[in-house]
Amino acid sequence: MIRVIQVGLGGMGNAWLRVVQASDEVIYAGFVEVDPEIAQRQAATYALDPGHIFPTLEEALSSVEADGVIVVTPPRFHRDISIAALEAGVAVLSEKPLADTMEAARDVVRVSTDTGVLHMVAQNYRYTRVARTVRQALLGRRLGAVSNVAIEFFRGPHFGGFREQMPYPLVVDMAIHHFDLLRFFLGSDPSTVYGKSWNPPWSWFAGDASASLVLSFARDLHVAYNGSWCSLGRETSWNAHWRFDCERGTLVVRDDVITVEQGGQEPAVVPLMPMPRVGQAYLLHEFHDAVTTGMQPATTCQDNVKSLQMVFDSIRSFETGEPVTFGG
Repeated sequence: MIRVIQVGLGGMGNAWLRVVQASDEVIYAGFVEVDPEIAQRQAATYALDPGHIFPTLEEALSSVEADGVIVVTPPRFHRDISIAALEAGVAVLSEKPLADTMEAARDVVRVSTDTGVLHMVAQNYRYTRVARTVRQALLGRRLGAVSNVAIEFFRGPHFGGFREQMPYPLVVDMAIHHFDLLRFFLGSDPSTVYGKSWNPPWSWFAGDASASLVLSFARDLHVAYNGSWCSLGRETSWNAHWRFDCERGTLVVRDDVITVEQGGQEPAVVPLMPMPRVGQAYLLHEFHDAVTTGMQPATTCQDNVKSLQMVFDSIRSFETGEPVTFGG
């Protein structure tokens, strides 16, 4: 059993409160919440000890013993909170994105590497039955090499708060999931990124809520990504719709149903892999195992910074109108 401090109780903090309270591997040592009203409301809702809710992480770390910190704050605070925990020798499980800028992300990676303290990013979309089944199907020999990928993502969520004020909300807060899945599915990083973003006139976001991108990978593999967070019509799954054209057939993911078509035959539905834990529950379990056994989780900051690099390379392309060399 490990003890954790959760930083941030509102918004996405609700999901983590439910997951941790249901866990038989992780318990709470304390909480950090800067808004007294949110702290009071969540203490009542989740039966939290108000005496263990602190206004800063520094106060929490000096008051309780913890093995880990779960960071559930707006991205602009991820760097400072993560580094404070790492420098105190406490492992971190942070909501995505890793940080709000590449400079901040590299700072977190540097401190985690220098201290040897774990920093893990909560890329929960990797840990679904759909994602695991797609990866297994692509790794098998049935379909052969992938030549091109098409991704469609269209939804119209009304979040309020910081997401609706971001300059590039779709790419920074949502496409990071799909970019991370691309790396997971293909087992490689892109070579170039080229795209355009815009904000439809009816959008309720302050920044660009729509984007189209072409991402090129090794072996002449290309990915087309089209998405919007202010779609008023038929919505896709949060996982997006995917099409993988391969040398011996096509794999399609639509509304979280996976089908394979080969040689003109009727599409065959691929059964989803069983998983005892999914999403945040899987991540929490993996964090527990990493803290207690020293195992290396898949989404350490040292690896996940590459998914974030795809986001900021996309933004550079939006702003320059030119293709961007990955990490260049």
